Amino acid sequence: MSAMPRAHELGLIGCHVCGLVCRDTQIPDAACPRCGSALHRRKPNSRMRTWALLIAAFILYIPANVMPIMRTASLGDADDNTILSGVIELWVKGSPGLAVIVFTASIVVPMMKFLVLSTLLLAVHCGTNWARIQRARLYRLVEFIGYWSMLDVFVVSLLTALVQFGFFSEVEPLPGVVYFGLTVVLTMLASMSFDPRLIWDCKEEDD
Repeated sequence: MSAMPRAHELGLIGCHVCGLVCRDTQIPDAACPRCGSALHRRKPNSRMRTWALLIAAFILYIPANVMPIMRTASLGDADDNTILSGVIELWVKGSPGLAVIVFTASIVVPMMKFLVLSTLLLAVHCGTNWARIQRARLYRLVEFIGYWSMLDVFVVSLLTALVQFGFFSEVEPLPGVVYFGLTVVLTMLASMSFDPRLIWDCKEEDD
């Protein structure tokens, strides 16, 4: 069975902003008739931008885990917590479900995003036909779960706003939460910069 025709073979091009399928007029400054965005067969410099954002996110992820993200003070006794120490404290104090949720959102999800995006970029660079459908699904999964990494930032923000009782109890955000927030934002921008259509731009399989 012959392969299905590609969009460029049919003279079609998709808008990467609104998804409208348009006729490829071959005009350099062609714009989408629906949203007015510039039309490109592939996002310009997609791989380089994604690599740059991903590497920057990984660098910031190190201090995000090493530095404390929150300080809790109760009756004059202050305690600084990193992401991992906060997970351990939740587990020890009888909240294993919440500990698993925080661990998944703050440790597992970011690491999975680093691994998946790196794999996609390396596979695109090699031009391999390996597991193209599965790679496309992985990319959609990364896009879907990416926002849940902000859970720690939301928790710290809410506690800082709600728990303010002076000497008796107080919660204060620390620099680690800033690094973690920047990490999440950069990984989200990296997944947005990656053009999933590159997955299908592979070398032809040998006869």
